Amino acid sequence: MLTDSHCHPFDLAACFPGAEEERQRLGIICAASSSSLEEFAYCEGLDSVMPCFAVHPQLLANSKEQRTNNKEQRAQSNSEVKKRDCWQERIVVLDRLAGEGRLAAVGETGFDLYNAAFRQTEKLQDEVFALHLEIALRYDLPLVIHVRRAMHKIFAHAAALKKCPAVVFHSWPGTAGEGQALLHRGINAFFSFGTTIMLNHREAMRCCALFPAGRLLSETDAPYQPLRTREYSSYGDLAQIVQTMETLRGETGMESIIEGNFKTAYCVH
Repeated sequence: MLTDSHCHPFDLAACFPGAEEERQRLGIICAASSSSLEEFAYCEGLDSVMPCFAVHPQLLANSKEQRTNNKEQRAQSNSEVKKRDCWQERIVVLDRLAGEGRLAAVGETGFDLYNAAFRQTEKLQDEVFALHLEIALRYDLPLVIHVRRAMHKIFAHAAALKKCPAVVFHSWPGTAGEGQALLHRGINAFFSFGTTIMLNHREAMRCCALFPAGRLLSETDAPYQPLRTREYSSYGDLAQIVQTMETLRGETGMESIIEGNFKTAYCVH
């Protein structure tokens, strides 16, 4: 069975109205990220979809400063204040969904220091990630991590991450040495690869070839990781992604191995 360890079905449906039909035809089980109740409700209503929820670190760049004094706050419109505080409301939603047993994982969460706008929210990213991690540990849930140019922050949380049932690194962005170091620290890490290994990303290809087979996952990040000449990624890319993994590793049978890893990471029985 093909498995997609990280995708966005709600957003993909906007690009490709036939996405769900394609997924069902291909018999794909997936873990679906969401950052709003609307997205979550859509994903929860689909068969063979593992719903996840978190405040994506990039969302935090939509606000300038999360703590203001009273004078500044009074000067803002109600809509601006509401937008600024949206992440706090979503943390409340996350805690409720986790407590009700409706989540397969907390995610995607993490750190994004890719550009100046994201770096301006670094302190807020620290705060929000700590809340995500706390909820994941409280409810014994896997954590799905997004990280760009911020691997040092992941290592700073190594002791707590070690207590998570599983930590899935979406579209693994690190080096082979960093991945091995995470495993050496006792973190139950799984490394997910998508179309980057088909786009000549040399370190991703190297990691996919070197990491233990029992730590590998496949993903589309649909619709956000398109192949060249394509507007979006989709479930139909998975077979080629897995085939590329086999080529890089010089072995066959990866679809079955990855399915087992997916079920272990997301506690599918």
